[in-house]
Amino acid sequence: MFTIEHDFDSTVVTLVDEEGPHFREDVVINAFDDCVTLEQHEPTTDRLMRVTLSMSQLRDLAAALDLPEGAYQLRREDE
Repeated sequence: MFTIEHDFDSTVVTLVDEEGPHFREDVVINAFDDCVTLEQHEPTTDRLMRVTLSMSQLRDLAAALDLPEGAYQLRREDE
């Protein structure tokens, strides 16, 4: 399950883990103009963990999900 909310300066997607025996905490994704952050509460340390991806890193991640093992460099068509 997931939710989508539009805030003033970002779009917020929350991923809720509903299945399987290894339940994980919700993942909150904030999409800004220049970056995307992923946040998840870590229960063993009781801390919020945050990862920030540039738009270039996000583009590469999206492409990597559909590619086989290897090393790649994405280029725009105008390059």
